[in-house]
Amino acid sequence: MRITCPICGERDSREFSYRGADVALHRPDPEAGEAAWDDYVHLRDNPAGETRDMWYHEGGCGAWIVVTRNTVTHEVIGSELAAEVAR
Repeated sequence: MRITCPICGERDSREFSYRGADVALHRPDPEAGEAAWDDYVHLRDNPAGETRDMWYHEGGCGAWIVVTRNTVTHEVIGSELAAEVAR
């Protein structure tokens, strides 16, 4: 799989570390309670189709990237810097 880093350009996916679905951008409030944090840490959807995932460009520039991809076809649809998505 090839992922386009917004800073470095298209790279092999082995340069990146997968960090999870974009749920990582939506952490519970620190005071949300044990149940909310248990769900956040342990429960994940496993959708077939289009997803948005957090990837870290470990073997490159060190940027956090949100990658939109299709889990059925393995097509990478797009990528953007996580810092720009969170705005």
